Amino acid sequence: MGNDSAVRLDKWLWAVRIFKTRSDAADACRTNKVLVNGSYVKPSREVRIGDTITVKKMPVVYTYRVVALVSSRQPAKEVPNYAENLTPQEELDKLFVPKLTIFVQRDRGTGRPTKRERREIDSLMEEVYYDEDFDEGESDEDL
Repeated sequence: MGNDSAVRLDKWLWAVRIFKTRSDAADACRTNKVLVNGSYVKPSREVRIGDTITVKKMPVVYTYRVVALVSSRQPAKEVPNYAENLTPQEELDKLFVPKLTIFVQRDRGTGRPTKRERREIDSLMEEVYYDEDFDEGESDEDL
């Protein structure tokens, strides 16, 4: 484990693979996306064992506890030796929420839609919008 008494925050975030590069970690600190023990911090802040680090990576807010200090990038299997993931399950579930937009998904490599497919997509979209307008119209008539 780390022998240092303190390590820079941006260096620790990079070493435990929370950010891909150290400059990404520093930018996140500068833009108030990283909190240590509930306070916004600079990238040069020293991290100590037991600190709680909160990282806002939309749509999820991750929370970690510093278990040990490290200043060199670690293999993914070694990360649990240095950082304990305290992120609540509700936050992690946000990663798997289906998108609420109405985009028709096309398989990769199928190219642009044909004229016939385009018409089918347009009619589907009209039905969706028509249903929404119809629901609103019903509520107005009921009043």
